Amino acid sequence: MKALVYNGPEQLGYQDAADPVPREGEVLIKVAATGICGSDMHAYLGHDERRPAPLILGHEVTGTVLSGPNAGQRVTVNPLVACGTCAACLRKQENLCPNRQIISMPPREGGFAEFLAMPVSNLEEVPDHASDDAAALVEPLACGWHAVRLGKRALGDHADGARALVIGGGAIGLGAALCLGAQGIDNITVVEPNTLRSAFLQRKCGLRVLTPEQVKTEGHFDFVIDAVGYAPTRELASAVTRPGGVISHIGLGSGEGGLDIRRMTLQEITFIGTYTYTVEDFRATAKAIFDGRLGPLDWVETRFLSEGAAAFADLRSGRVASPKILLKPDMTGDKDV
Repeated sequence: MKALVYNGPEQLGYQDAADPVPREGEVLIKVAATGICGSDMHAYLGHDERRPAPLILGHEVTGTVLSGPNAGQRVTVNPLVACGTCAACLRKQENLCPNRQIISMPPREGGFAEFLAMPVSNLEEVPDHASDDAAALVEPLACGWHAVRLGKRALGDHADGARALVIGGGAIGLGAALCLGAQGIDNITVVEPNTLRSAFLQRKCGLRVLTPEQVKTEGHFDFVIDAVGYAPTRELASAVTRPGGVISHIGLGSGEGGLDIRRMTLQEITFIGTYTYTVEDFRATAKAIFDGRLGPLDWVETRFLSEGAAAFADLRSGRVASPKILLKPDMTGDKDV
């Protein structure tokens, strides 16, 4: 098969790779679309030791089952493979399973390829009316769904009428904003410093978008979601959260600095680290997407898999307005223009 292979920092090759061989309980999937995630970008830049070269990246996948009793079924892929038997799994916190694996990390190759093997239990059926583009967004939007759910639980009765801030206008941030609305919080502001993307979010998605400097004049927020995860964004989050408020931290940009621990302690601000999603969150997000509760989801850009290296370079340089690029194997048909 053809695949987009990470061969070292800022080196991606569109090349031949071995066809995946399904293990017991797995099926072969013909990939229809795979989204480029921020974690893929970290690996591409050589900043993720969990993803050593050579490796096929990509974990936001949708496609069609080719083997087994459900052959021909369109599916979206939950890329997180948990053991199912540990204490975390029994608590239905599969995202915290100590034995978890995720495609795009060894030993599991990712979805920037023509084919992928996955356990049947990690597949959610895609209804006929849903597009491949929408189905590929279940994974990144599930991260926001999970963060919103945990933050609302921490806010308790104060979630009603909460004033929410999302830091970051990429797919994770935009997804978090959409999930806030779907879960009943509609007073939402997004922080995005990239003027190209900010304009896109305002025009295409109807969001209120401010720069980091502007949001500092807005007063305090009840619920802040950091979808970036660098020291400056954590600093902003801990500065603008109200006393007794909640910060949900999704971003994995870097692990050092930013939080004002003294202020958070004195003002009883709750900080929640949120990692991916549970099986329940993934399924709830898929249902919300297919029911139309997360909007038209027409803000993606698609390119051929063979153009993947250029897509990564464009993201690296800030030349992409859309929050999400989906890569589609060339055999699946014409790309969007």
